[in-house]
Order: sequence, then C-alpha cells, then structure tokens
Amino acid sequence: MKNKKSLMTGAEVIIKCLEAQGVDILFGLPGGSVIPIFDALVESKMKLVLVRHEQGATHMADGYARATGKTGVVVVTSGPGATNTVTGIMTAMMDSVPMVLLTGQTITPMLGKDAFQEADTFGITMPIVKHSYLVKDTNELPRIISEAFHIANSGRPGPVLIDLPKNVSAGLFTGKSLKQKMDIPGYKAVPKPGTRDIKKMAKMFKGAKKPLLLVGQGAVISQADKEVRAFAEKLQSPVVNTLLGKGAFPETHPLSLGMVGMHGTAYANKALINCDLICSIGSRWDDRINSNNDEFCIGAKKLHIDIDSAEINKVVKPDAIVIGDAKSALQELIKYVNTLNTEEWLKEIEYYKKEFPLKIDMDKGLNPPYIIDTLYQLTRGKAIVVTDVGQHQMWAAQFYKSDHIRNWLSSGGAGTMGYGFPAAVGAQFGRPKDTVVAIVGDGGFQMTAFELATVAIHKLPVKIIIMDNKFLGMVRQWQELFFDNRLSGVDLEGNPDFVKLAESYGIKGYHFNKISDTKKVLTAALKHNGPCLIHAEIIKEGNVFPMVPAGKSAYHMIIEPPKTRLEKPTGST
Repeated sequence: MKNKKSLMTGAEVIIKCLEAQGVDILFGLPGGSVIPIFDALVESKMKLVLVRHEQGATHMADGYARATGKTGVVVVTSGPGATNTVTGIMTAMMDSVPMVLLTGQTITPMLGKDAFQEADTFGITMPIVKHSYLVKDTNELPRIISEAFHIANSGRPGPVLIDLPKNVSAGLFTGKSLKQKMDIPGYKAVPKPGTRDIKKMAKMFKGAKKPLLLVGQGAVISQADKEVRAFAEKLQSPVVNTLLGKGAFPETHPLSLGMVGMHGTAYANKALINCDLICSIGSRWDDRINSNNDEFCIGAKKLHIDIDSAEINKVVKPDAIVIGDAKSALQELIKYVNTLNTEEWLKEIEYYKKEFPLKIDMDKGLNPPYIIDTLYQLTRGKAIVVTDVGQHQMWAAQFYKSDHIRNWLSSGGAGTMGYGFPAAVGAQFGRPKDTVVAIVGDGGFQMTAFELATVAIHKLPVKIIIMDNKFLGMVRQWQELFFDNRLSGVDLEGNPDFVKLAESYGIKGYHFNKISDTKKVLTAALKHNGPCLIHAEIIKEGNVFPMVPAGKSAYHMIIEPPKTRLEKPTGST
C-alpha cells in the first residue's frame, strides 16, 4: 500500500484529470468548500480566470465554448456560489453548449442537514443539465470527470454538473490509476444516419420547384458549413438561417436570405410562406420561426435532420427524417440528390429581396442599424460578434452578416439578458488574436457590468458597444404596438455615465450621439490596443422591423410600423 504522503488528494486528481482532457482555462470564484481545488490549481499550468460573479463565469465558459468548439469549464463554491450559476447553465442547455461545472458541496456526513452553504445543487439543476453527478467517493473522480467531458461534448452538447463535497476533494485517492473506463449504459452519443432514411429523404426533393433549406445551430456545432454550402449549391436552393444558425451558410452568398422568423428578413419569411419543400438542418423548428404550426409552410413537404431524436415530431410532423450529425448526414444525402429546376423560384426570391429590403432610417437620428452596418463595413464582416438580448440583438442579426461558423454568439433559447458582455470575454480568451465585439443594450449590460474588472485585469481587447436608449427596448416596443403604448417598468432612468464607469476600471471609454461621429468613433475604438467601451446614445423609441407577432405565422408579418394598435399577442416576446 502506498504511503499516505505519496497519495494525491481528490483535488489534485481533479486537476490532473482536467489537464488530461486538454483544459487550458477555467472560469471561477472560490469559497470554503472548493479551497482544496483552488489550492491544487496553484501547481497547474491551466489558466484561472477569477470572475466577479458566478453567473459571469458560466457565460464566459459559454462564450469560450461557442467560439472554440471546446468544452468550457467552471469551478465555484457551494450554496449561493452554485445557485448563481443556474442562469448560465440554463442558457447553455437551451443552446446546446458544452460545459462542465465543478461545484463545491458540504461534506458528505452533513448532506441533507442544512449545513452552512448547503444547497441541493443536484436537484436544483436537474432540469437544466444534460447530466449531473454528486460524487461521494474520491476514487470515482477520474471516471466521472472523463464521462462528464464525453457527455458534454458529444451528440447534442450540453452542460454537465459535478457536485463535489469538500471531503471528497480533500480526501486521498487510493485508486490504481487515473485512467478509468467510462460506464455510461444507454448513452449512444452520435447515431450514424441510416441509409434507408437518407434515400427516403433524397426522394422527397424530386420534383420540388420551390425548395428551402433551414439551417440551425446543429449545423454550426457539427461544423457542417462546407457541407451545407455544397448541398445548397448542388440543389440550387435558397437558404435561411435561425438566429443561432448564422454562419453555417455564408450570408453574403447569392442563395442566402439571412435570418428567418420573428425578426428575420421579410424575404426570408416570404420564402417560408411560399416554399413547396423545407428541409431543416440542425434546427428544432422553435417558436421564433414557427409560432403557429397550423400555418407553417402550408402544403410544403417538411424534412428534418437532427442529432437529437427527442426533437423529431416535437413541433413539426416531418415527411422524412434523418437522425444524426448534420455534417455526416449531408455528406451522404448529397450523393442521392440532383440539381433542381429552381430558376423561376430564384427569380421570385430576387423580387422579394428588391421589394422588401432591410432599411436603415436616417431621418430620426442615431440608430443601431446604422451603427451595426458601419461596424460590419469597418471589420469587413470578420469580427466575432457577441450580443446580449433585446432589440440590439435582432438588429445585429439583421445587419451584421456572418460568413463563418463560431463568429456569431448570442443567447437564443433562454434569451438571457446579461449574457453578451461576459460571453464576449470568454470568446476573447478562446481566440485572443481575433477581434471580438460585444453589442449590448444599456439594460442587459448593467446585469453583468462588474466583469469590467476581469477585462481590465487581463487587458483583453474586447470592444463593448452599448446601445443606450434608456429603455428596456424590446418590452417597450411590445407595449407600444400591442398595449396602447402604456409604458410600464421599461424606463431605465438612473443609467450611469458609462464612459466614467469604464474609466473607473482603467478602460478606455468613447461616447457619441451623432450619425456623423459613428465611423470616426468606431474606427478609433477598433484600432485601440486594449479593451474599450463605446457608449452610443441612440434614438429612444426605435422599433425592430420586420416583426412577426408571437403566436402568429409569417403570413402576419409586419414590415412597416402599423398605424393602429395591434391585437395583443398570444405568445411570449
């Protein structure tokens, strides 16, 4: 038997196992129950990013994961430390982001006895994780960590939580090896697309005159961008993308119609209405593009490619399905399809593009579409753009075209305000040589603004553009359009001087409120060698159009500001 002095602690095992997984960075905040882990980190080459709040840690890990394709790692303490991660976990779960969270816990003899900073982290997070563990034996750590990373980043990715009682991380490891066989009965991560299903789907394309490809986050995750392009070009089919599908097909491509759905382009939604076949590639037909199933693509054949069988038949009843990775599915499917006669369809699409273009209104003053379009021109569309949630998010999706995967990061399913800025920080850590721009609103930014300290300490060259209309803009827009402009709870009176706030952290600040200053300020900010904050005071009551009211289909799309009050929506914002 080994001498106790030669044995590793559980915390040291955790660090060794993380290093073996290729982890190079962790985002976290210490506390009593994870002191052993933070102590073991002193001897590690992994970079520890000390955040100012645990929610910030999860969003940073999320942004890092989306921008790199690697698994983001979070380490926090028990009780409030763990519960502060819940919003970030849900965000990652909704958007299929690979993440492993190490949360501290009270010692095992005290579990269930309301010990200091005890929380049922396992139970609290169960609905919002892909899998979770409560570790009770130090010798189980190598197997559990190996399984956690495998589950988090295989199949449909997602967050995995490992709850670590302090006596487990402080205890001695007496196992034979750090390399232990995984034991995950029933978990088949990546089903191989069935040949029969592939051939059945291929037959569905025959005779289609108005095909449409709908590209979602699944195509980004599987890095199927080349396959999507080859498939679209072979078929000569136009392509629309979801909010999180941006970049899976180049939005500057002649066949691209951009984003579809609630605030998608009018021509994308027109194509949705008039297609005779729609093929979803890694999209779950969510309510942002399909708020009324009875009026969704009426009469069109519906095809669905998805790695998660739980998404099949959940919303749309497809005519053909392929369960599997988008990349491998398209590699097979392309063999069995032929070029379609879409000449008239593409002419129709071009008509929609000319009749219903995206517009930038220059009459009322400084507005986000103009700022975002200017940013797009200055960065030549090559920046990593990370948004928060709200009006600015939709304008950015419309006017900042993405031609590459992993260059567009946004909270989709959860719609998490406060996500954008810390996620941009994580993206910058993951891709230090790339330009990272956080486009945020004045409301969402203030939810995680304290991470300015993290940016300053690490001298990250993140560019933060705050679209300040002194409103919770999207809610205000709904109140104006659907609730007789009875504004309630949306006035952000009391906003700080954002430039002075940045400068208090030692970060360069810029301010402008005129159209004529836009290019000058953005150029200076982009050239600045370090982090900077750009405070753009925009018009107060700008609205995002086009707009499909919640609970309605694309047939009810509003392209221009309505002259009368609209019927109250039946769905969520």
